[in-house]
Amino acid sequence: MDGSSAQESVMQGKEETSPPPEYRSIENCAIEIPRPGALIIFGASGDLTRRKLLPSLYRLYKSRMLVDQLFILGTSRVKLTTDQFRAMMLEAVKEAFPRDFEQAVWNEFAPRLYYSTFDYGDPSSYTLSLRDKLPELEQRHQTGGNRIFYLAIPPTVFEDVIHNLGAAGLSQEERGCSHVVIEKPFGSDLATARKLNRLVHTYYKESQVFRIDHYLAKETVQNILMFRFANSIFEPLWNRRYVDHVQITAAETLGVEHRAGYYERAGVLRDMFQNHVFQLLCLTAMEPPATFIADRVRDEKAKVLRSVRRIPLDALDKHLVIGQYTRGTVNGQEAPGYREEEGVDRGSRTSTFAAMKVFIDNWRWQGVPFYLRSGKRLASRKTEISIHFRQVPHSMFPDSVGGPIEANAVVLKIQPDEGMSLMFQTKEAGTKVCLNPVEMTYSYPRGVLLDAYEWVLLECMLGDQMLFMREDSVELAWSVLSPVLAAVETEGRVPLATYAAGSDGPAEALRLFGKDGRFWRPL
Repeated sequence: MDGSSAQESVMQGKEETSPPPEYRSIENCAIEIPRPGALIIFGASGDLTRRKLLPSLYRLYKSRMLVDQLFILGTSRVKLTTDQFRAMMLEAVKEAFPRDFEQAVWNEFAPRLYYSTFDYGDPSSYTLSLRDKLPELEQRHQTGGNRIFYLAIPPTVFEDVIHNLGAAGLSQEERGCSHVVIEKPFGSDLATARKLNRLVHTYYKESQVFRIDHYLAKETVQNILMFRFANSIFEPLWNRRYVDHVQITAAETLGVEHRAGYYERAGVLRDMFQNHVFQLLCLTAMEPPATFIADRVRDEKAKVLRSVRRIPLDALDKHLVIGQYTRGTVNGQEAPGYREEEGVDRGSRTSTFAAMKVFIDNWRWQGVPFYLRSGKRLASRKTEISIHFRQVPHSMFPDSVGGPIEANAVVLKIQPDEGMSLMFQTKEAGTKVCLNPVEMTYSYPRGVLLDAYEWVLLECMLGDQMLFMREDSVELAWSVLSPVLAAVETEGRVPLATYAAGSDGPAEALRLFGKDGRFWRPL
């Protein structure tokens, strides 16, 4: 859980007292193994812990990606014993891995799980259940005082937990590291994000803070920089001279499910754009960092957000379309409309779809439109980035192809299938002069992939902040979005369109492209 290496310590003139990093291999690729430590999960009885965190930890342990000197202490308001918590997590892991579950592995893993009933607003809980209890568990498991506090809780209690952790002295790094992991959303607008950052920095240095955007841990997302900057056939073309436009899509087939309470307050712009979509935008558009280390990469991402042209509020409808799904059919199953979902106000104006056109005012991207869209209850589950290159300057084959030649495109596929493809033109076999668009595709093999949350947990334990959002990027993203939110939610400047569940979204979204002579990639 200490991210410094032996080499760095020597360079800084410090005596290296800890053993060198341990590495294990996944399909011949070395991955650094975290040092001993404790993971304290706030919200351990909740959905995120059951569906993502514990299954990910089990799988990491099964794959020998974790050291034996580890324990997990779950806390929540629900009254449970440690045995009951272990039984609950056993069912969660079996549900996550119905074919890959191994009882023998679980029998080794389960003794590392503990539970403590907790009141997030009561300072005594932090002393009795954490400050006074942790040393005993740390001694038992020989974890060296390294601690990660994971906030898998509603944002409404972030401030209570951060303040009480700090007041109890649990943010201090006297014997080992003390990291705090904060799930999204980080604030609901620029003002609340700044307020939360100020509170966090009352007790924690920025190097201790890990703001999660799990999209950054997906394999294809991690590969964007390597694809761009390690290949000389692509990097020279990745600019305004050769790129016509860029599309970023994050489409879901699911509705709000059990998250109606949160989603009614958030909507698609807060839920997806401020974090996931804008982070994909940054990775697609950023300049190459001098070195591949966390802060240099995050420096360049922040520069992109500083360069995003503020959307003109007096012409907002020319840059933004919002929509809400109505009753329809998704994957052959009838789906209710958003206002029919449990927990949703029957007159709700919350947007479940948004399409946005933005520009980046810098040397590389001046004049190139970036089209962003995300929504629920759409025709398919698909997250991808597509870079559409300019048409050839002069076509030799206008009569033989019956119209404009389809331009080349690179598509980075993030989910459900991770990989990438290159679309280009070739001669149709058996013809004299006839062009045929073909697709050259690479797909990541499923068997060797770490899940996004597995990567997130590993990087937290290693202290590597590459996959996490820095303070300035969070606030810069909100600075772009907050005026738009105010104009939409308070002033109603953009009409709320509707779209049938299972469709490609509202027809109005086409106008962002239509007047430019461009088209969305089909879902």
